[in-house]
Amino acid sequence: MFIETETTPNPATLKFLPGRQVMPSGTRDFASPEDAEASPLAQALFDTGEVSGVFFGANFVSVTAAPGADWASLKPQVVGVLLDHFISEAPLFHTPNAGGIAVPPEEDELLVADDPANAEIVDMIKELLETRIRPAVANDGGDIRYRGFRDGVVYLQMQGACSGCPSSTATLKQGIEGLMKHYIPEVTEVRAA
Repeated sequence: MFIETETTPNPATLKFLPGRQVMPSGTRDFASPEDAEASPLAQALFDTGEVSGVFFGANFVSVTAAPGADWASLKPQVVGVLLDHFISEAPLFHTPNAGGIAVPPEEDELLVADDPANAEIVDMIKELLETRIRPAVANDGGDIRYRGFRDGVVYLQMQGACSGCPSSTATLKQGIEGLMKHYIPEVTEVRAA
């Protein structure tokens, strides 16, 4: 098995491509060792002591190095953990018992409640996110989650390599906000949630 690596716009994050499916659907973000307890793979990556974030995409794992960590020494550790996991075909998530169901991906929790009167606008926002924005963000080793729409403002959460990336504010304001305003005139602003 060969695991490819790619850089991301976030210098602290590398994208690892194991050449197989990671998540059957959705994505999962682990921002702390406590979050990682749901997944043997995420937990093993945090156990290196030099990881501050792990993100599972459809066919990749993004890993964020902790402040002060050196990718020259961390990268072989991460590749080793990934190889061990995928070669052993270990489960991605812990199961509660032998017949239990694996922990599902995170559910999208709204930051602001959507007004039912805006249902058509919200559907357009979500479609634009799914078809044009999420694929581009996934190429950079991250994801973007819809967190609500109110008074012309779309609330979005950056995850994975995009979370904490020095260019994430520019991506939100210049890229995503411009695209949203162009296709959906009711959108006046995009804010990070």
